[in-house]
Amino acid sequence: MPPTARRIAGVDDSKKLKPAVRERLAGQIRSGAVAWALGAASVREIEQLNILQATILAMRRALDRLVVRPEEVLVDGRPVPTLGYPHQAIVGGDASCYSIACASILAKVTRDRLMQSLAERHPGYGWETNVGYGAPVHLAGLREWGVTRHHRVGFLGRIVTGGGVGSS
Repeated sequence: MPPTARRIAGVDDSKKLKPAVRERLAGQIRSGAVAWALGAASVREIEQLNILQATILAMRRALDRLVVRPEEVLVDGRPVPTLGYPHQAIVGGDASCYSIACASILAKVTRDRLMQSLAERHPGYGWETNVGYGAPVHLAGLREWGVTRHHRVGFLGRIVTGGGVGSS
């Protein structure tokens, strides 16, 4: 976000905001940002690399897509030695840093839209209201409908018991 621009009213940790508020703010953030970009990792990449390394890969992809190369990146969490960009890590950054909160909102809106799309294509898993694998509605969907190509099989292996999906 431009350092001299007025802060967008209402920007906060994305988890504290209602979906409609996040959507409204996301439009304002995209319009006001010096640059913004998104990055993702596929289910296959997550399975091959692990969730942490896939997250770092997604971060690098987003940074590489920026039309303006940042001098320094603010990262929510701990330092990322393999990021490939100079950065400052801020634990709890989405709650204490305006730029990280803005990025968090863009990421959450994008993820919510993805989950809604998955829910429309694969009803019965509760993706539209819950993105956690351990949610009872999601586990019930797995028992009833099985695994889709969007599920992390390695993760599911930890919750499968006795040939069926369980909650242990």
